Amino acid sequence: MFLEHTGNRSPRRGWIEVICGSMFSGKTEELIRRLRRAEFAKQRVEVFKPSVDTRYAKAEVVSHDSTSLRGKPVGSSAELLRLPEDVEVVGLDEAQFFDEGLPAVCAELSSKGVRVIAAGLDMDFLGRPFGPMPHLLSMAEYVTKVHAICVRCGALAAFSHRISAGSDLVQLGEKDSYEPLCRVCFDQARATAVLAR
Repeated sequence: MFLEHTGNRSPRRGWIEVICGSMFSGKTEELIRRLRRAEFAKQRVEVFKPSVDTRYAKAEVVSHDSTSLRGKPVGSSAELLRLPEDVEVVGLDEAQFFDEGLPAVCAELSSKGVRVIAAGLDMDFLGRPFGPMPHLLSMAEYVTKVHAICVRCGALAAFSHRISAGSDLVQLGEKDSYEPLCRVCFDQARATAVLAR
């Protein structure tokens, strides 16, 4: 059987963990921390990121504070099912950029004994649920929502406000393109943007 221990040990149990939040909230940093702990425990870890994310490095998962871990870029979530049988932990960065098949793939992997840890934005720049994240959040056994600090008032920030021009849903950027805002400041910024049109 796929991913089953031999001998008297019971089969591995898999599950799904999701780390979500706004830009600059430490999602990737937390993902890397969990994956490094698994590697320290001598577990076989594989890390993936969507091929569209080329901000820092093509074959690395990199946090905003430049902490990094090797990561394979993939074009579709179906590619994750080609894992070697001994993989115990799968890390996914920028999960919101994966296709809508990601939740089903994560469910299949976890049912086969893999611990799946996915990190991503739960909302887009307009404050709407982002990509496959809502579905993934609803099926996960463990959900961690991390927060940034609102750059305008200092409260906890849960929203990613786009300050650069453009209306495309996917627009890669950093501090020159996005700012983390609390709900009050985000609502004010959105109202101001609407009035400016």
